[in-house]
Amino acid sequence: MNSIEFWKAAGVRALRTFIQVILAVWTAGQLITEVDWKMVLLSAFSASVYSLLTSILAGLPEVNTLNTLYALDNEPDEEDDEEEE
Repeated sequence: MNSIEFWKAAGVRALRTFIQVILAVWTAGQLITEVDWKMVLLSAFSASVYSLLTSILAGLPEVNTLNTLYALDNEPDEEDDEEEE
């Protein structure tokens, strides 16, 4: 979780979430002048913070994170490999 690769990937996810929320709320409004931009930006910021927290707690599948709290390990352990032989 301390690697630059992790923080770049988490930042990209948070930015994508930010943009997705802006586009979702904006397109739900009828006209661009009718959109409450303060609420749109607040919602997008909140969602991006939640995305970042989720990345920290659950890890990112595209980054090899060994020290996350709830990371799923899809690779067999070395002990499992030895037992199969």
